[in-house]
Amino acid sequence: MSRPATQANQTSPRTAPESRSAGGTALADRINPFLPPIFITLILLVGNLSFGILESYSKTLLAIATAIAAEMVMGRIFLRKWPHPASAYITGISVGILLRSPAYWPYGLCSAISITSKYALRFRGRHIWNPSNFGICAMLVLASQAVASLSIQWGNNFASLIVIWVLGAVIVWRARRLHITLTYVTCFIALSFLRAQIVGDPWQAEISPITGPMYQLFIFFMITDPKTTVRSRIGQSVVAVAIAVLEFFFRLNSCIYAPLYALFWVGPAALLIEMAIDSRRKRLVDADTVFEQRAARA
Repeated sequence: MSRPATQANQTSPRTAPESRSAGGTALADRINPFLPPIFITLILLVGNLSFGILESYSKTLLAIATAIAAEMVMGRIFLRKWPHPASAYITGISVGILLRSPAYWPYGLCSAISITSKYALRFRGRHIWNPSNFGICAMLVLASQAVASLSIQWGNNFASLIVIWVLGAVIVWRARRLHITLTYVTCFIALSFLRAQIVGDPWQAEISPITGPMYQLFIFFMITDPKTTVRSRIGQSVVAVAIAVLEFFFRLNSCIYAPLYALFWVGPAALLIEMAIDSRRKRLVDADTVFEQRAARA
């Protein structure tokens, strides 16, 4: 009778940590999807309370509600399931922060275009544009008389900037994408010094845009979007460099929406190149398999 009790006492210390670990992992899995929405909400609140970056809360709420509604409807129709609303919330709040218009309709339309792009513009089962990037670029081109994009800086309140950067760095680090942000920021700063030499502006003026709320969304959400980035770490870093370089040339031509347009062109091109390489590798592997099978039969 004593042996079973001894075995039970010996096994319980081992199983308890495993149970706690499993429980902790499950809790983390439930919390993680909400971290990016919480962080982007913090950007909105800090930016608006400090500098008034929003046109209005009601327009931002319209963008969020439209994005979530469109996501639910299209996810149910095309994927036969109810998608998690976190992604649509991020898209909607990004539209609310980045878009500028005296009217309400551009906010709803931009969110609808953004979410629709996820389901309509797909290649081999993947959407290749970051939704909010696509929607905002589409509105800037198609409705340029009615909309603009946010481009102001944080000003001299570096305390707000530090809080945003620390929290953003933690979130993208947890998502294993901090190297993308750091690569882009490093290239942006280096190219800012070069651009200052070319155009004759003070280097502080060339670097200052990265302190603005538009860039906080860009470096922590748009270029690190897991659904629209290539798989390999090296590839992700190369794409970040390419975005920074193309943005550099856009800025030389006085394009104030340079980062948005750079991502619009580079991001999908990188995904298509990756898909083409994967397809070629698969054909080579299939050809090798067929050759080996024929050799075995011979």
